[in-house]
Formats: sequence, structure tokens, C-alpha cells
Amino acid sequence: MKDMIERYRENYIAEMRKDVGHAPLMVISCGVIIENEKGEILLQKRRDNGCWALIGGSMEIGEKFIEVIKREALEETGIEIGELTLFGIYSGEDGIITYPNGDICYATGIVFKTTVYSGEIQDNTEEALEHKFFDKTSLPDNINKYDKRIIIDWTKGFQHVIVD
Repeated sequence: MKDMIERYRENYIAEMRKDVGHAPLMVISCGVIIENEKGEILLQKRRDNGCWALIGGSMEIGEKFIEVIKREALEETGIEIGELTLFGIYSGEDGIITYPNGDICYATGIVFKTTVYSGEIQDNTEEALEHKFFDKTSLPDNINKYDKRIIIDWTKGFQHVIVD
């Protein structure tokens, strides 16, 4: 059993895809709303679909929620994030994601918020083409479907929500 857990520990989804192909997988994802001093939100233009999205990704076996989002923020933006508060927990039909390669996931999202970050934001990472801060009144049109409800909740000033 230990060998099996080790096989899946580093890249759970990629390893599962070897077993199930494109079939739906249930996953836990963690995202973060990063606000600058102007109250603007940091979004990334995803490399896989060209849509603007939150920073975040899927949990690996053995990770804690906070570890997931700190790892994802560093991988996707090059910045380290600090003090986090829970913004919301999201589930439902809009959590069904079909990726351009045909993979299907059903994600439950744990979303955090922070205004504390350090480092230089890096564009053109493995997963993102660019990063940009947006004001609540000037969001881009092509927002990633999965993140749209979360971003709309942010524009309304929601805090600590559990959404069914």
C-alpha cells in the first residue's frame, strides 16, 4: 500500500489518468484571491484555454490546504503568499471541468484571500501566459468558467462563504 501511495503522491492526477483515461475524477482544488494595495485582484491568463483565472490548482496526496495554495502560487506566479483567510468553499455543477485535452474533473474548491505577498510576479510560466491586476469594475470578458462565480462573489464583497 505504501508503494501505491508513493506512486500517486507527487502528481496524483497524472498518475490517475494513466489508470482511468479521460473519465471524471473528483478532486480538491485550492485557489487564492490575491489583492494589491489598490484592492485589485490578480488573475492569470491560462495557457491551456486562454481564459483569465484565479491562481490555484489541485491538492496532492498528503498536502494541507495551505501548502497547496502556497505551492501553486509560487509555481504559477513566482511569488510567495503570506497571511491567508478563508474566502469560501465552492461545489456544484460549475465545478465540472472539461479540459482541452478531454480530461474531466469535478472539483470542490477551497478559496483563500490574501493581501500579503512578496517577490516579483513572473509571466509566461508553465501554466500561465501572463498575470494582471484587475479592478472590480473592469474585469476581463473571458473569465474561466470555474472561477467566474468566485470572482463575482469577490466583486460583491463576500467574505467567508460556503456555496452549495
